[in-house]
Amino acid sequence: MTRAALLVLADGRFPAGGHAHSGGAEAAVKAGRITGAADLEAFCRGRLHTTGLVAAALAAAAAAGADPAALDAAADARTPSPALRAAARKLGRQLMRAARATWPSAELDALAREFPKGAHQPVVLGLTARAAGLGPADAAYCAVYESVSGPATAVVRLLSLDPFEATAALARLAPELDRVVDRAVSAGAAVPAAGVDVLPAASAPLLEIGAEVHAAWPVRLFAS
Repeated sequence: MTRAALLVLADGRFPAGGHAHSGGAEAAVKAGRITGAADLEAFCRGRLHTTGLVAAALAAAAAAGADPAALDAAADARTPSPALRAAARKLGRQLMRAARATWPSAELDALAREFPKGAHQPVVLGLTARAAGLGPADAAYCAVYESVSGPATAVVRLLSLDPFEATAALARLAPELDRVVDRAVSAGAAVPAAGVDVLPAASAPLLEIGAEVHAAWPVRLFAS
């Protein structure tokens, strides 16, 4: 395992398409739920403990070698919003292209054949980590960091928020990221014996509703 691969995978410049998505922040800004750094921190904390936890557990399980098709079905069941399911598969397809070019892998090739329109992004992320020689915890860290860094970057653009304040908000969440990763890795490790039902299914109804509203906007800065 090379820890430098984790830096490449987690780098916001890795060409996986995440820069085009706000993680629900654009809809939250429009609704007045994010107006500054304190709101951003609360929003990111909510994402971390719901969608972030779910994504991290899926990624950890995939990195540990669980059946990706079963994990993809589990991801679908945990994503009620059609708009978010579509976004997750689009991001999965984009990540797959970058991953196969960067870390060629028979497992990635097989998943791409099985899901030509894209598997859920956390599942692809876990297999990408596996192809890069990384472990379940590495995959989970990538997932939880994406769950909060995407909205933070988007809000800097949407509100012209001071990027130092946005970064400080992420830093304050760091201990919680560690705890969520621990939960995610434990859940992912239990999948071989207990099946995918053991994975967390933490819900975020406002994110789901906001995604459906956002998808209907005629003009938007971010895809989701």
